[in-house]
Order: sequence, then C-alpha cells, then structure tokens
Amino acid sequence: MQEARARGYFGIGAEGTSKSSNVGALLRTAHAFGASFCFTIGTGWDSRAARRADTADTPAHVPMWRFPDLGQMRLPQGCVLVGVELLEDAIDLPSFRHPLNAAYVLGPERAGLSPDLLAQCRHVIRIPTRFSLNLAVAGALVLYDRLLQHGRFAERPVASGGPAEAMVTRHHGTPRFRRTVPEWMAHVDAASGRNEADPPAADAEAPHTGMNTSHVDANKP
Repeated sequence: MQEARARGYFGIGAEGTSKSSNVGALLRTAHAFGASFCFTIGTGWDSRAARRADTADTPAHVPMWRFPDLGQMRLPQGCVLVGVELLEDAIDLPSFRHPLNAAYVLGPERAGLSPDLLAQCRHVIRIPTRFSLNLAVAGALVLYDRLLQHGRFAERPVASGGPAEAMVTRHHGTPRFRRTVPEWMAHVDAASGRNEADPPAADAEAPHTGMNTSHVDANKP
C-alpha cells in the first residue's frame, strides 16, 4: 500500500452532524488521506454506528477531538481554519490555494455551517456542484484537491496516460560552507573521520584565481 506523500499537515472535522455513520465515513476518508487529527463540534456520537462506517477504526490511530461546542474548540498554533460550504462568495475549490497547515470543517447537508463558525474561518471554499454532497464525499474531494497541490508525484504528461518518467527523489545532505564553518558544524564526521572545521583535503578543488598555472616553470623566478 502506497502512503500519501504531501507537505505540511491537516485535520478535518464536522459541526452539528446528527448521523454518526456519516462522521465515521468522514473519519475513514481522513485516515486514508493521512490526516494528522480529526474533530467534531457539537456532534452526537454513536460509537457503534460510527464504527460500522469507519472500518479503519480511525480514532485508534489518529487523534480525535470531540468539542462540545464552538467555544471549546482548540486548534494547533498556526493551523488555518477552512470552512467548506455552498456559499455564493466562497472560493471555488479548483481555484483555492490550500494552506500548508490547515483544518477543514464541514457541516450537515441541510443546515450547513453555523454563522459563528463561519466567522472564525479564515477561508471558506465551495465544491462547485449543483447541490450539497454527502459529508464523506465532500471531504474526500477537498482532501484529494489538497493532495494535488501539496503532494509529491511525477508530472502529468502532455498526452493522455501516465508519466513517462518516474518522480525524481531528491536527497539533501549536510550543509556545505565555502569559507567559514560555524562552530555548531565543527564536529567530527563519523563517516569520514575528519573534523568539519579542518581545511579541505589536498585533492579538493582549488579556488579559481584567474591565472592559468598549468604551464608555470618552477625554475623561473
């Protein structure tokens, strides 16, 4: 099984949803996309109904917060709250730039998100459909769109079909300094056995001086 690869972190939750099975399906979707946490706000909870839909048993693997009301909701510092709602002035999902760290919140299909919660959202996005979708389906579309932006995958080809070349995996080593090595880097490299603060080895590339020394006669002054 291939794990979702993406930058940043995200959480997803629901407000005022009466059907625990819908919440359970949303939790399973969030787990599949690699959510860092899930949450509910003022939502009733029937664990048996939720487990029937959440066959991955998400609360056993992903942190789950159940806030009794909006006033007790807490999110990690720097986490941007994004509401998902069918509003005229909401941002269309295909045109939305997802924050690196975000918490997405959805409401019940009929009532939608409460005005107090919408007021706390930094962004409100809408899925461009004719009518509201099932909670888990809406959540899947939002998280898939996020994965397209922040995920690490090979580029799409111009023609139809899969990529012609695999994604390039980049590996970053320790920093290299041209002139002065800071004190915190002056340590012995266990692999090479030399001090990082020592001068470069004799076979290292000499700095360019602008003078060609390949034909210099050592006997001449």
